[in-house]
This record gives sequence, C-alpha cells and structure tokens, in this order.
Amino acid sequence: MKFAVSYSTPYFGVDPDRVVAYARHAEECGFEAFYLPEHIAVYPGATVGTHPIPPALPYADPVDCLAFVAAATRRILLGTGVLLLPYHHPVVLAKRLATVDVLSKGRMRLLTVGLGTLPGEARAVGVDFATRGRRADEAIDVLRLLWEGGEEGVSFAGEFFAFEDLCSFPKPHGVTHLPIHVGGSSRAAARRAGRRGDGYFPGGMLMPDERALQWNLARSTATEAGRDAGALEYTRWGSIDMTPDTVEAFAEQGVTRVVVSATSADPDEQRDQLSAFARRFGLADGP
Repeated sequence: MKFAVSYSTPYFGVDPDRVVAYARHAEECGFEAFYLPEHIAVYPGATVGTHPIPPALPYADPVDCLAFVAAATRRILLGTGVLLLPYHHPVVLAKRLATVDVLSKGRMRLLTVGLGTLPGEARAVGVDFATRGRRADEAIDVLRLLWEGGEEGVSFAGEFFAFEDLCSFPKPHGVTHLPIHVGGSSRAAARRAGRRGDGYFPGGMLMPDERALQWNLARSTATEAGRDAGALEYTRWGSIDMTPDTVEAFAEQGVTRVVVSATSADPDEQRDQLSAFARRFGLADGP
C-alpha cells in the first residue's frame, strides 16, 4: 500500500511557508505524494451536492502550486485530486505538465483528472457543460499524442481539438507519457478510467456496493478495450486517524494507494497528525 497526503488550499490557506512546511514534513515522514485540488472559479450559490462552496475560498492553481512545492522538496511525487481537465486546453496543459515533470526530475506522476460539477464554472471558461465528458476523453488522447510525438510532428482531428504536424517539447522526464488517473464518483468515470486511465480515484461519498461495482467496471472496461486491467492503480481517500485494520480492508478491495489529509489548520497539529500516521504505518524515513 502506498500513502499520500492532500493539502487543501481552500481550508489551509495559501501561505507559501505553510505549504512548503507541510510538503517537506510529509516527505520526511515517508509519504509517497503530495496532492492538490482544483476549482478554476466559483461563484455565489455554487454547491457540491447539497453543500455550498463559499465563493472566497482560495483555490490555488494546482499545477503552479506543485511547481512551487517541487522546488522546495527532493523526492515526494506531485499529484492533483482532481484537475478539471475539460476546462484546460490540452495543448497548453501538455507543455505545463511536462515542464513541471522535467524541472522536478520526474515527479509529476500522479495527475488525476475529473470533469467538474459546477455549470457556472464551465460557462466561465467557454465550455459546454453537457459535453465535458467527451471533451475530457479527447483531451487525454491529445496529451498522450503530444508527449509521444517527435520532431516530425503529430496531427489530430477531433470534435473539440484539431492541429497538424505539431511538436511539443520538452518531453516528460524519462518516460513516453505521464500517467493519467481518472477521478470521479460515477460509472462513466469508472469506464473512462478503464478505457483511458492509468488508475481510478473515486470520490469518498459512494456506498460500498456502488464503489465495488465501479472498480469492477473500470477493470472490465479495460479488458474489453484490450488493456491490462491488472495495471490499473486504485486510489482511495482515507482519514488521518485510520487504523491498520481499515487499510487491510482497503487492500482486500484492491486499493493500491490511500490519500489522507491533516484535519487541523494549525501547522503544529498538522505535523503531529502526519507524524503519528507515519509511525502507525511504519513509513520509510518517518520520524
């Protein structure tokens, strides 16, 4: 089992010293990766399900923030949970992600993409909310095509994106393309993970039967698409106080990575919570 941490700038803030201290301590504890969420824009009245989103929450840009974290750390991998893929142009995004990967010497390796649930956010960036799933599928294909393409250029003709003989450099550090995990809480997301993803990272509000169904659906879809279902990674949200028995139960369900977060906004309490988790699970290099 791999263990990663998430840092929520909406709730912990965007103070650069605190972001760096959290990431460095997570690295010292032996956590595998550091994740950040995304909203590009929110607005009064926006909700996730029945929960309102306060419009002044400081959602930092995750890619920019991860580049900042990479410069202040040595080993910890960089992840998004989730990046709202339909709201990014993949030609620009391919360049940004590859650049972070090169400058971090190969640590931009846990990109997780999702669709977004706020219609107003889609409108703000000129995206038809109803087509964002198809747009995300196409964007994944474009990202991989650009990363794999050479000096001769690559071409693409799709519903949303089109170009001819395009070259995108620099390339990701030492790999053909960056892994792309799919996040979400729907059967469509599970199928997307199976068809195109390197892993599935479902949301935390699913009932056990639905969660199991979606993971099985991701794997069966991968098999139907001629892909190796056994190569799919399965990431889940966990709690900072979770027990070894809970982790064992996750492992029995096929989970390969658990992402947790401190629950306190106080930096000292955050350190204590991450340290206690690292000791509980014997993470490498943990304090």
